[in-house]
Amino acid sequence: MGIAGDIVIIVVAALVGALIAQKLKQPLILGYIIAGIVIGPYSGGITVSGVHEIEMLAEIGVALLLFALGLEFSFSELKPVWKVAVIGTPVQIMLTMLFGFFIGRWMGWELIPSLWFGALISFSSTMVILKTLMNQGWMGTLSSKVMIGMLIIQDLIVVPAMIIMPQLNDPKAGMPLLGLAALKSAIFLIAMVFLGTKLIPKLISIIASWDSRELFLLTITAIALGIGYITHFVGLSFALGAFVAGMVISESEYSHKALSDILSIRDVFGLLFFTSVGMLLDPHFVVENWLNILLIVLLVSFCKGTIFGLIVRFFRYRKVIPLSVALGLFQVGEFSFVLARVGLDTKSIDKELYSFVLATAIISMVLTPIVSGITEPLYAFSKRFFKAEPLKTFEIQGKSLKNHVIIAGGGRVGQHVANILKLLKVEFVIIELNFQLYEQCKLAGFPVIYGDVCHELVLDVAQIKQAKLMLLTIPNVIVSQSVVEKTRLMNSKLHVVSRAEGADQMNCLYEKGAYMVVLPELEAGLEIARQALLHLDIPAIVIQNYVDSIRLKHYSAAPSSQQNSNTLSQLKNAQNLIEITWAPIEKNSPFIGKSLKDLDIRRKTGASIVGVIRNEIFRPNPEAEYIFTTGDLVAMMGNTHERDTLLKATVS
Repeated sequence: MGIAGDIVIIVVAALVGALIAQKLKQPLILGYIIAGIVIGPYSGGITVSGVHEIEMLAEIGVALLLFALGLEFSFSELKPVWKVAVIGTPVQIMLTMLFGFFIGRWMGWELIPSLWFGALISFSSTMVILKTLMNQGWMGTLSSKVMIGMLIIQDLIVVPAMIIMPQLNDPKAGMPLLGLAALKSAIFLIAMVFLGTKLIPKLISIIASWDSRELFLLTITAIALGIGYITHFVGLSFALGAFVAGMVISESEYSHKALSDILSIRDVFGLLFFTSVGMLLDPHFVVENWLNILLIVLLVSFCKGTIFGLIVRFFRYRKVIPLSVALGLFQVGEFSFVLARVGLDTKSIDKELYSFVLATAIISMVLTPIVSGITEPLYAFSKRFFKAEPLKTFEIQGKSLKNHVIIAGGGRVGQHVANILKLLKVEFVIIELNFQLYEQCKLAGFPVIYGDVCHELVLDVAQIKQAKLMLLTIPNVIVSQSVVEKTRLMNSKLHVVSRAEGADQMNCLYEKGAYMVVLPELEAGLEIARQALLHLDIPAIVIQNYVDSIRLKHYSAAPSSQQNSNTLSQLKNAQNLIEITWAPIEKNSPFIGKSLKDLDIRRKTGASIVGVIRNEIFRPNPEAEYIFTTGDLVAMMGNTHERDTLLKATVS
């Protein structure tokens, strides 16, 4: 079957590898690479015959990877950490290149291959880190933002590196070529800015207006590969053109649709690329050189992690952040494979060096979730031997708090709660680990502590032993469970209200000792349903009964609430017997100008008026002399018949 048969073999093998990787909680690209090793020309058994043809198809995968990178690029993601990302990342790459160069020379490699080795190990894995952060629940923390910011800049640097590195083969001849390439790149970028930003968005807008998904997808793919081919035709990198095309489209209103549509094609061709990467690795080489590979992995991981940690520390990030970045970004990433393929194609590196880099990358990627997972215990252990840094606080020092509320998390939910408590003049303190959110809380005038809510020192500063309530607004259920356990140990009487995503997480938090667990998705769903029913003219009391019954069903099912099930059942029955209806006093109502005493409502209808809202002021249990006027909103309590009778009396 030729290349068609090869593609079938690759797709099936990649599926098996991906399933194994998913089962082991590893990134799918590792499964693709291992599948490539198995079906490669060095392993025997079922092998791909047209390796060269597959490699040519894989070039499309590289272009689409960089095209998607251009689409996803956003300066807004860099704003909170732009200094360490924009300045620190190039410094990290240069230092790592220098360190890699010395490793290469120590291994006996020539000057140019050693420089290439340094460049190849300087990039970290965006895919692996994102998956690791999501699995560990660290997305949204300041540590994750620093890592993602630095990864974005690393990915951008890959593009010029693909142009510059091949010129190192002959520096004297390469410098004019490099200058020419730089001139061509500048002209190309200027042309794309002036022409591409005007023509391409208009073209996409016209295609989108035709409402054909297939045509839109074809247009986006043609733009990515077509512009890539133009850059290749003028002597520049095919991938550079695709990347710039992605950046141009990212500024249009259709960027999100373009990205969502192109992802499936990118993933298919990316599968071919990563599988072809594995095909070039000889398993016999790994077996014969396992000691050197292991040594290189240890050296690269330790020194690269140290470089990251020191740079982050230099930019004044403290506490756990330097350690988490060091233990997160130590690995060799997927864009190193892209650069390595360029090195092979230009004969800048040989297959031996390529095999060393590939083996190092695979092993370091596999180790990432394990190494990153020891960040918190290692940080806690280190604090025993080093003097703890003073906590940053605002409106806390010297205050003696009692019966106050501790809000763990100063994000949107935490700040909403803080605003309400501030209006009601209830004492509270916020604990926040994200420095940007900490600054936001300071600007809002909230008492706030910059620190990790899981640490005893932070909870002591928040005066947990005198607190009346703790509210966990953070979405990370693992952190929430840890906080609930710590809180129970430090103040067993303190009630903890937490949030959770689903029944399983809710049950886990109740088992740890949480007093109440709120399900945000349930609450959002109930409110959407309530609005829908209101628009369908269903009586408000019926809607409220429905909403209350759903809440009662979900929250009373929690393990810690079983002991109160009888009480809850009684409350539900009472709710069915005693209901409240709100009704306005219209212009011609007989109630106008009369008092409760004059109307004698209780004797005539059996219902009671238990509240009135006038001019946005609520008056509970109005006195007998209260005189009604137009626009009053009255609360009527009683059974259905009694309330209906009273409601008719207000308009008759």
